[in-house]
Formats: sequence, structure tokens, C-alpha cells
Amino acid sequence: MTSAAFDASTVGFVDDHEEGCRRLRADELEPLGVISDASNGTMLCRLGPAEQNLFAIYKPGSHERPLWDFPGQLYLREVAAYELSEFLGWGLVPPTVERDGPRGPGSLQLFVPHDPTEHYFTLIESDDGRFDVPLAQMAMFDMVVNNTDRKGGHVLRHARDDRIYGIDNGLTFHVEPKLRTVIWDLSHVPFAAAWADDLQRLRRCIRDGEPFAERLDELLTASEVRVLAARAGQVAGMEAMPDLDPDHRWYPWPPV
Repeated sequence: MTSAAFDASTVGFVDDHEEGCRRLRADELEPLGVISDASNGTMLCRLGPAEQNLFAIYKPGSHERPLWDFPGQLYLREVAAYELSEFLGWGLVPPTVERDGPRGPGSLQLFVPHDPTEHYFTLIESDDGRFDVPLAQMAMFDMVVNNTDRKGGHVLRHARDDRIYGIDNGLTFHVEPKLRTVIWDLSHVPFAAAWADDLQRLRRCIRDGEPFAERLDELLTASEVRVLAARAGQVAGMEAMPDLDPDHRWYPWPPV
């Protein structure tokens, strides 16, 4: 099964992220099938009553393929990416929770209504540039979480209100620099001063051991949280996306 097996632009969505997470934790989950073009046994599930037309993406930890450079439980990184985006107030990741599903513990993410023919490379070509600012913010987010796999198809436009969401955030938060993203076309878009303030707030939160820092400790390793704080401070000092070093591999493969 693929996400194109039904009209992905017309499915339901819960606009309030807090309510979306509540639904993800509490509603009945009906597995519909494995998504054939995804990895790690990713499943499409119906969420709640059929008439509400809500769907979710379930990534069970038991189906994760071992990686030499990432420990297990990648699904916890999916949860950490969502909760970090919410802490910053950026709303860049769809509601995502940890849940014990039909194949064991994993992440459960609210499915975003979208046009499956769209992706980063089609959005960046918009004549009016209306997606430039949210995409620049996503690029900043990817630098902070050290996203190693931001493909073009991992950038979705909500079909009904043009919000931009980033999905597939499992390969993140590594302590070594591993940034690979397709979002490199926006060096002309300045990072907002408010975004830098948000990142400095994150850095102070971790430094001072505030409640969200304790939550990060539950999802990531201590060294990953420590390095996250350092990256937040570094990225907060950037004015825009940096120029590429041509000798470094910056793009994921495949790019879409």
C-alpha cells in the first residue's frame, strides 16, 4: 500500500496539535497495510471512527533495520523531533506520540492531508515564493536536530491551508555532524530573530535542567541532549542558510 492508495488530499486532520496527540494516544487504531515505498515496516492506520477519515503513520520499533551509526528505537527520535518543534513553537512536525501498537511500541504520527505529487522541489518553484520563509525555518530546524535524511518527499504542504510539515524525522540528533538535507536554496531568506531567540531558550532550558530537558533525557542519550544544546547556540548565531562546501556530501540519496 502507498499513501496514494486513497485521496491523500481529502483525509481529515486535527488542527490543534495537543488534541491531535490526545487522539493518537487514545483512539482505536486499525492497521490498513504496510506502506510499500517506506522503510522499517511503516504502516498506514485508520485512527478513530471511519466517518472522521483520520489516518496515522505507525512505525513500530520491532521493525527497525539495524544501522551501524544509529542506536535502536529510532521511533523515539520521531517523538523527540515533534516535541522539540512544539517546544520551539514552530509547528513543523505533525502531532507524534509514542504508543504501543499492534506490533509493539513505536511512534504514531497524524497523517497530513497533502498532494502526493508535491514535494520540496515543487514547492520551492512557487512563483510567489510564499513557502520560502517556512522552508527556511525547516532548514534551521534540520540543522539543530542534525537531520541526516531530509529528502524532498519528506516535506509536505497541508492541502487545505498551506502549512508546511516535515515528516520522517527518525535519523536525527546524532552527536556527530551528519546533516543531509535538500533544503539548500534559501540562503537569500534571512532567519528571523525570533527563531534565534527560540533556540537560545532551548539552550538555556537544557543548561538549567528544566522540565523539557528532562523529557529529552527520556527520549535521547545524555550526550545527544548536550550536543543538541551546543548546536542550538551555534545555529542561533546564523543569519541564513550557509553556503555549501562543495567537497562535503550535503544531500541525502535519493533526493526525493
